[in-house]
Amino acid sequence: MSHAFRTLLRKVGSGPHTSQDLTRAESAAATRMMLLQEATPAQIGAFMIAHRIKRPTGTELAGMLDAYDELGPKLQSIGDRPVFILNAPYDGRDRTLPLSLVTTLILLAADQPVIQHGGDIMPTKEGVPLVTLWAGLGVDWSRLSLSQVQDVLERTGMGFVYMPAHFPLAQALVEYRDQIGKRPPFATLELIWSPYAGQSHVVVGFVHPPTEGMAQAAFALRNTPLYTTVKGLEGSCDLPRERTAILGFSTPSPDALERLHLHPYDYSMGGKNVPLTSPAAAVEAMLQVLQGKPSELRESVLWNAGFYLWRGGKAETLTEAIALAGQLLDQGSAWQALIRLRQATSAPCPV
Repeated sequence: MSHAFRTLLRKVGSGPHTSQDLTRAESAAATRMMLLQEATPAQIGAFMIAHRIKRPTGTELAGMLDAYDELGPKLQSIGDRPVFILNAPYDGRDRTLPLSLVTTLILLAADQPVIQHGGDIMPTKEGVPLVTLWAGLGVDWSRLSLSQVQDVLERTGMGFVYMPAHFPLAQALVEYRDQIGKRPPFATLELIWSPYAGQSHVVVGFVHPPTEGMAQAAFALRNTPLYTTVKGLEGSCDLPRERTAILGFSTPSPDALERLHLHPYDYSMGGKNVPLTSPAAAVEAMLQVLQGKPSELRESVLWNAGFYLWRGGKAETLTEAIALAGQLLDQGSAWQALIRLRQATSAPCPV
C-alpha cells in the first residue's frame, strides 16, 4: 500500500462536505502513482470513483496532463505549422458515424497535418473505436511502433498514437473503467491531451458544458496557446448538422474564450446526422464519399471538414472552405491522401 497515495485519496474521497481539491502537483503525483502502479488496485479504484463523484477541476486536469507528459508517448515536431490534435472519447461511437476520418484525409490533401489517438473497444460505452475504422480503410495503426508512427507522420502529415502499444501504463488502467462502471477523470483527460512535442492546435470535443470550462482552465495553467472546443457528436470533434454547432476559440487572454455559434442551415448544410449501423457499413459509406459519390454522409463531411479547413487558415470564409472540401473530394485529392497513408503504414521504416 502507498501511504502517500492514501493521503491524496483521503482528500478527494471525504464526501461532499469535507473533500478537497488537489493541487496541480498533488494531482500529477496521484496520476503518476496510478500509472506506475505504485498505488494498489484497491486504492486506484477508490480514487477513480471518488474523483468521479467529486468532479475534477481544471487545476487537477493540468496536473494529470503533467504526468502524461512525463510518462506518456510524444510524437516529435515535423515543422512550424500547428498540427491539429483531433481528440475523441476513447470509448467510441454507437449512434452517429464518425466524420473525423474523411475530414482528416481532406485536411491532409490541403497540407494540414493531423494527429489522433485512442485505443481498442473500451468501457463503459464500448462503442466503435477510431482505430477499427481506420483499419477498415486499409490503415492499420495498431501494428506500428511509435517510431514508425513518427515516420508516417513525417511522410504523410498524419499520426495516430495507439494506447495499447504506445502508452501501456495508461492501458493498464482501462480495466478499472469496467470494474467501477463509470468513466473516470482519465476519460476527460483524453479529450484534452496532445501527444505531440511540436506546435499543436488541440481540438476538444465535449457534451457537458463543465467539461469545456475544465479544459479551458487546464490550458490556461499549462500555457496552451491554440485550441478549439466543440460541442460535437457524442462528445467528439464532429460538428452536428441537426442543431447549431457551439464552438469556442482560444484567445490571447488565457481567461477568455471566443464563442461562436454556427447554424448549418445558414450555409445550406442542415440535415440529419448519419447513423452508425456497423463498422463495415461505415467504412463502405466513407469510401463512397472519397470516391466522389453523393450521399448524406458527404454533406456531413463537407460541413465538418469545411469548418476545420477554415479554422486552419486554408480559406478566408467558411463558405469558401466548404467549397474547397468539395473540390478536394471531387478531384480525388483526399482519396490520394488515403492511398499514401495505406502505403506508408503497410511498409513503414524499421524500428
